[in-house]
Amino acid sequence: MATQYDVIIRNGTLYDGSGGPPVVGDVAIVGDTLASVGAPLRDAHGDVDIDATGQAVTPGFINMLSWAQETLIADGRSQSDIRQGVTLEVFGEGTSLGPLNARMQQEMRERQSEIHYDVTWRTLDEGLRALVQRGVACNVASFVGATSLRIHEVDHANRPPTAAELDAMRGLLREAMQDGALGLGSSLIYAPAQFARTDELVALCEVVAEHGGMYISHIRNESSRLLQAIDELVEISRRSGAPAEIWHFKASGPANWAKLDAAIERVNAAWGQAQRITADMYTYSASSTGLDATMPGWVQEGGHRAWVTRLRDASVRARLRRELSTAADGVDNEFLGAEKVLLVGFRNPSLRRLTGKTLAEVAAERGTSVEDTIMDLVVEDDSRVQSVFFTMSEDNVRKAVGLPWMSFCSDAGSLAPEGLFLNTSTHPRAYGSFARLLARYVRDEGVIGLPEAVRRLSALPASNLGLARRGVLQPGAFADVVVFDPATIQDHATYDRPHQYATGVSHVFVNGAHVLRDGEHTGAQPGRVVRRGI
Repeated sequence: MATQYDVIIRNGTLYDGSGGPPVVGDVAIVGDTLASVGAPLRDAHGDVDIDATGQAVTPGFINMLSWAQETLIADGRSQSDIRQGVTLEVFGEGTSLGPLNARMQQEMRERQSEIHYDVTWRTLDEGLRALVQRGVACNVASFVGATSLRIHEVDHANRPPTAAELDAMRGLLREAMQDGALGLGSSLIYAPAQFARTDELVALCEVVAEHGGMYISHIRNESSRLLQAIDELVEISRRSGAPAEIWHFKASGPANWAKLDAAIERVNAAWGQAQRITADMYTYSASSTGLDATMPGWVQEGGHRAWVTRLRDASVRARLRRELSTAADGVDNEFLGAEKVLLVGFRNPSLRRLTGKTLAEVAAERGTSVEDTIMDLVVEDDSRVQSVFFTMSEDNVRKAVGLPWMSFCSDAGSLAPEGLFLNTSTHPRAYGSFARLLARYVRDEGVIGLPEAVRRLSALPASNLGLARRGVLQPGAFADVVVFDPATIQDHATYDRPHQYATGVSHVFVNGAHVLRDGEHTGAQPGRVVRRGI
């Protein structure tokens, strides 16, 4: 009697995530699990039967830094990432869905823009479960945001936590780790995260280490003090015992491009001392953040409302004008030239006509200095004003892609070229970061081979995160599976036209459910909360 499976993918070139050479064979799925991998299933039948001749069959890809929490509320299909093969979104750069107190819940409600929702949860686990209960196509997981912990106890103040406050932060982190959080995520370039000292982060990471988690960080400086910032991350890892990862590894600004080699040497040296230090990146030479990244912490202390209020004060503006035009050494100021700053996201509809213009163009149009234009835009938009910063070297991007401890991310939401998503622009990484790796850096330029690329999109991040049964094509693993054509996979998003899907991925399965069929979304929403060790 012929064996019956839910899904059979036949004759595909199987990349199992190990980095080893592929084999041609079949994959079978029963329920949410891979039942067979490799062996020909000639006499078996599948309710869904796919001929993958000439196509790669791989584990689902892991987005190591995602901002899809809100975009998934608006559209649970996760279109821009699913169409690139991403089956797991990882959250938690500084802020996370929890822990929250009543004040933080209210701030989250007040700061919503296009996407509106009630904040009914308090803990991170409750927030993730609420997201999944709405229906999402992808799996989701999260670090605990160090900024969220700090705001919970210290608010937005520029001071160390008291002993009691630090104990409370550790307790909140411990509860989240017991619920399966991945570890602690910090974003030390931004206020109020930048007010945290090294000892505070070590104390928190000790809790992470107790539970087998990871510390992951947007490090304190990515430009003039890049090497010192990496040293701090390595120190936090060494003193706490937690492995650590650098989010979106880069050297920002032409004066700092040559530091990338020394940055790589520091990570390799840590490996030599038996410390597991890894990194991830997006595959572009431009970053994206808000105009708050151009400003020092003192003007942002107290939170968003205090920041905007200060920007209306003449004496504050005079001081800030001087500091923006002559950034001090050691300040990670993204203001590297107004012509290199592209404005892409406005909250105020009346300002959206400026979308796609550079900061220099807007300053000229208004007849104001660049420094005043930055301050005015933040006040008028009542937001950080999302922007793209052209700060990195393409040669460095290639070099980073080649590193064996490098995973990949989008550092963006998961979008669709429709509806409310079209009210703002975005960085093309939201639609193309993973396809761009496979098209440009694997197929076209040969920076790394396809088996190694698949390993670093799947098994490497799954191992770093401590995830069981994810990131591999093995019998018994969860059936997160991607089928794509290595010869045609391609990103299409550009800085001028970012809302364009990547192409070349034909099928995606999440927990055994067929989410992408022949390149089109099925509407299935089988995503789950993924927890460390489970």
